Amino acid sequence: MNEKLRKDALKIFEEAVRSVSPEDRVERCLNEIVDRGSEFFIVSIGKAAWKMAHSASSFLEREGLKYDGIVLTKYGHSFGKIRGLEIFEAGHPVPDENSVKATNEILRRVSNLRREDREVKILFLISGGGSALFESPMEPLKLEEIVKMNDLLLKCGATIGEINTVRKHLSKVKGGRFAEYVYPTRIITLILSDVLGDPPSVIASGPTVPDETTFLDVWRILEKYELLDDVPKTVLNYIEDGIKGLVPETPKELDNVEVRIIGNLKMACDTALKKAKELGYDSMVLTTFLEGEAKEAGRFISSIAKEITTFNRPLSRPCAVIFGGETTVKVEGKGKGGRNQELALSFALCIEGMGNVVLLSAGTDGTDGPTDAAGGLVDGGTAGRIRRKGHDPLAFLRNNDSYNALNMSGDLLITGPTGTNVNDLMVLLCG
Repeated sequence: MNEKLRKDALKIFEEAVRSVSPEDRVERCLNEIVDRGSEFFIVSIGKAAWKMAHSASSFLEREGLKYDGIVLTKYGHSFGKIRGLEIFEAGHPVPDENSVKATNEILRRVSNLRREDREVKILFLISGGGSALFESPMEPLKLEEIVKMNDLLLKCGATIGEINTVRKHLSKVKGGRFAEYVYPTRIITLILSDVLGDPPSVIASGPTVPDETTFLDVWRILEKYELLDDVPKTVLNYIEDGIKGLVPETPKELDNVEVRIIGNLKMACDTALKKAKELGYDSMVLTTFLEGEAKEAGRFISSIAKEITTFNRPLSRPCAVIFGGETTVKVEGKGKGGRNQELALSFALCIEGMGNVVLLSAGTDGTDGPTDAAGGLVDGGTAGRIRRKGHDPLAFLRNNDSYNALNMSGDLLITGPTGTNVNDLMVLLCG
């Protein structure tokens, strides 16, 4: 192991995550836009919901403004009580009973915000993970059918945009339906983006913004990934009714919402670039739009590492190449892992035996798939360390079992929840 490269990769990642922590971002935006005479109901959803809500409540309290509200985040992602706010934890990446319970409580609380003597605005704070957490199925659909749909979509290799197109049309609160439900109450939406390009209608399935997708788009996505035979019959009938116009479409226009993007992957990558330069590396951000199969992305990044170590191009060593994005995994095996772990293991196999090359691939939220790891931190010795334990690293990759492979080699990156979420960051260092 090259300990210096590994330590530097971790320093770069940690600095990037700090740069998109919600505290400063939320307060700075509220200071610009909040009417000091307003009263607020806070709805905060996603993996960064606690920190976003904590920052907002602290600001409103200092300004002497009245507020209350609800925080809905992933299990283990809240950090204590927040004055004036009720906190719920629920399932991610698949919704559970607590998701529906918390969402229905939010709907109950916002249904009577308008009074003759006052008007309460909704401060809606959104971060990645909100789509699974904020859920109440359209009638006659049941939670177990929504869970089945999530499971099918997460395993088929669909993009987050495609997944959320389906989710929006099966939910009472997604795809602008929350904003439609509370109309004409005004909503200020602050978004910490975990989606490439920052489209508000995709992030957390856009509960407060118009939706340009249709039931016909949903059908085409299910057809594309050959899922129609696996979809629960009630869900399929509901989608067919939507195509026929027998059930309402998601709203295509809304005029009661103001939306601000307060943090995104570009900010994190720019900070990673700056930190890498401070550490003495010739550095570049290659892309913030890395997509595709995780194992293929790992092979692609390995080809860049080989080019650098062989020909000193496109950068001269020591150098850092920064990537941001969101890959996908088509689950065909029965193992445990996440897209960052799978990318890292694939990369490690391709550079086996190479010295002075390290790759960190991790989720900025501190979680990768249904595991306790943020991702992986691998080098040219990773595959060899697995082989010396008597196992074949390629077999792990084929079984989508990157977690156990990297655990065996000592290359899992475990940070715990970071309190933010702007998608995935990859740091390639060549010494």
